[in-house]
Parts: sequence; C-alpha cells; structure tokens
Amino acid sequence: MQSLRARYWLLVSLVFVSGFTQGMLLPLLAILLEQRGVPSYINGMHATGLYIGVLIASPFLEKPLQRFGYKPLITIGTLTMIVSLLLFPVWDGLWFWFVLRLVIGIGDNMLHFATQTWITSTSEKDKLGRSIAFYGLSFGFGFAVGPLMTRFIDYSMFLPFFLAAGIITIIWLLFLGVRNERPGQDEASGNAMSSIARFGSTLRYAWIALLPPLGYGLLEATLHSSFPVFGMRQGMAIEDISFILPMFALGGMVSQLPLGMLSDRFGRRPILLLVHFGGFLSFLSAIFFGADTLALALCFFTAGLFLGSTFSLGISYMTDLLPKNLLPAGNILCGVSFSLGSISGPFMSGLFIEAFGGHSFFYTISFPMLIIFICIFLGKRRRHLAET
Repeated sequence: MQSLRARYWLLVSLVFVSGFTQGMLLPLLAILLEQRGVPSYINGMHATGLYIGVLIASPFLEKPLQRFGYKPLITIGTLTMIVSLLLFPVWDGLWFWFVLRLVIGIGDNMLHFATQTWITSTSEKDKLGRSIAFYGLSFGFGFAVGPLMTRFIDYSMFLPFFLAAGIITIIWLLFLGVRNERPGQDEASGNAMSSIARFGSTLRYAWIALLPPLGYGLLEATLHSSFPVFGMRQGMAIEDISFILPMFALGGMVSQLPLGMLSDRFGRRPILLLVHFGGFLSFLSAIFFGADTLALALCFFTAGLFLGSTFSLGISYMTDLLPKNLLPAGNILCGVSFSLGSISGPFMSGLFIEAFGGHSFFYTISFPMLIIFICIFLGKRRRHLAET
C-alpha cells in the first residue's frame, strides 16, 4: 500500500514539471519576443507552438502506452523536454524557438497523458475528485513557480532555461525507481474498438467534460502569453507582471483540494457551473482597474479560486462519464481540448489587443467562461456508456 502511495505522489510531482515548463516558457518567451519588437499577434501565434506539439502527438500515444506501459512514455517525454530547454541558447531565432516549443509540446503530452491515465485508472471512485485535485494542485504550483523564472533575465537571457532543465532532471531522477505498469485489462479491451469508434463514443457521452479543459487551456496560454504584452504596453514593469501572473495559479492552489472534495460530495456539474460563472465575473471586473498592480493581482487570485481547478474537475467529470476501457481515449481528448483552447486563446487575444487596444484582453478571457457555463447548464448528461 505504501508503494502505491509513493508512486502516486511521484506521479503528482511529475505533473509539476509540466506546469512549471509551461508557466515559465509562455511569459518568458512573450517578454523576450516583445523586447525584440515582434507584433503581438505573431507573439500569440508563436505561443501556440507548444500546443500544436500536443495535438501532433495525441493520435499516436494510445498504442505505445498499451504496448510499453506508463513509465517509458513518461521517461521519453521528460527527456525530450530537458534536451529542448537546453537547446534554446544554441540559436536565438524566432522559428528555431517555435520548433523547440513544438517538440516540448510533444514531450509534455507524453508525460501528461501517461501520468493522467495512470492516476485516473487506479484511483478509487469515491476519492477521485480528491486524487485529481492533488494532481491539479501540483500542476498549478508548477505554473505559479514558472513565471518567477522571468526574473533571472536580468542576469542572463538564457539562465531560466538552464535552471528549468536542472529542476526537471532532479524530479525525473527521483521517478526512475518506480516500477513500470501497463494499462489493465479493462483499458486494454478498448483496443477491440477502432480509434474512430473509441473517440466517437467518448465524444458522445463525455463532450461536456471536455469543455472545462478547453477553457482552462485558453486561460492558461492567454494569461501567460498575452498578459505580459498587455502589461508592457500599459507601462507595467516586468517585476509587476511576474507578480500578477502567479496569482491565478495561487488561487487555484488554494481552492483545488476543497473544490475536488466538494465535487466528490455534490457532483462535478454543480461545481463546474459555480466556478465558470464566478470566474467570468472575476475577469470581467479586471476591465475597470487598468494597470493597477494590486487590484489586478486580486482579480487574478479570485479568478484562480474559481477557475484554477477546471482542468482537474473536467478530468474527474470525464472519468465519471466513461467506463475504464475508454479512459485512455478520454484522457487524450481532454489533452486535445486543452490544446485547442491554448492555440486559439493567444492568437485571438493578440489580434484583439492589436485591433482594439489593451483592455480588450480581458473580454477575450472572460466571455469564453460565460459561454462554457451556458453550455454546461444547457447540456444534458447522457446515460453512462457502461449502462447501455
């Protein structure tokens, strides 16, 4: 029992790697590209590289997982991220950095998919919300720490990349002692269905659960890639931006476990409705505060209290709606939804900032939350596939 608990916490620690890498790269590269005079919409498009990598990898992960197990995917994904981070100083080029972002996205998806499926497949149903909450908490903590690495730009432009690679290597070395496992018989039986049939069944019965990861991806990428551009154009210092950004992740860390436990007790749908409407109001209020650092930090923290758990709540909801043989497909589609939100968010917000000015930034992140709230409110939950 102790070994299972230790494995769980090592998997949770590995998720920190994903959040930390994304939380660092988005604002760090946004600042570096803005300092080079790159237009905001190109800056936003550049941020999509990581999530394009996630999309590229997604269709090819299920079969290697079934054949080789969880640990090889986690190991290859982590090493891919470490090597890519170390290559950023090799050449200071826009397209070279885009390719590295794309490769990191591939590695990140391998890490995320394997850890996520391992946890959702082995967690007890009545404690699923809590288990996934700690998973999300670790990701959020990594996301909160990541932007702080931008402060090291003052010492060397490439110091953050070296430090990040070192931190990830240490966590990966701790994981090496974990024994490999393959998906159980229930999950493996999903291979009897074609890929199209598996994904079709997953979409049919769990499409509502894919909306929160979509919204979280939009928020995460837009906040960390477009808010630095908004802030710098409002005359904010890099120190102020690096102070405000982690507030969203910090709010999510505070509420992650309580919301997960509440969702175990009262159901995922009511909690998802609550957090999306609360997040909509929180970000909408930021429109009135301009470049006020403390007020914006409070808005970000409040929004994080509501929305910082939406990815993990979406995963839990998806696990509720699907039998075990469709969990790998469900986890892949959660990653795809997250990536689609992450790709569209920075690009659209960059266009809005360029066309309508800085304050349009907050409209691009608040109203999607309202739309997701409406979809969850109006959407009807289908009968569990295992019951049909």
